[in-house]
Amino acid sequence: MVRRARGFTLIELMIVVAIVGILATIAIPAYQDYAVRARVSEGLALASEAKLMVVENAGVGATDYSRGYTSPISDPQKVKSIGITAATGVITITYGTKIADGSTITLTPSSGGNALPTTGAPVSSQIVWTCAGTLATKFRPADCR
Repeated sequence: MVRRARGFTLIELMIVVAIVGILATIAIPAYQDYAVRARVSEGLALASEAKLMVVENAGVGATDYSRGYTSPISDPQKVKSIGITAATGVITITYGTKIADGSTITLTPSSGGNALPTTGAPVSSQIVWTCAGTLATKFRPADCR
């Protein structure tokens, strides 16, 4: 009676290792980009409080759109700062080393197609936010590209 060995041959194992290697070279960079986009979204979520403050100040006719706002930064390696330009209401999100050190996203408010008034007149129409900045396009949210 002939006994037959069971298991994988060397060539079969090498093919499996090659396939796993190819999949890893594709998956790891995609995952890293996904992780950076998630951190960028965290910065935009933190900026929602700033957007609300600008809208409230515009509604009452304040000349300082940053009035009453304090930045909620918890991890400066992800988001360094979120600031509001007092005269215009422009929100600037500056990212830290875990994203792209010093890169920014700016959210610019407008009402009726015009910049927010600097005279203290209350804004009664809807405020629309325009997104721009120095952060690489592949890391920005879809509505910010």
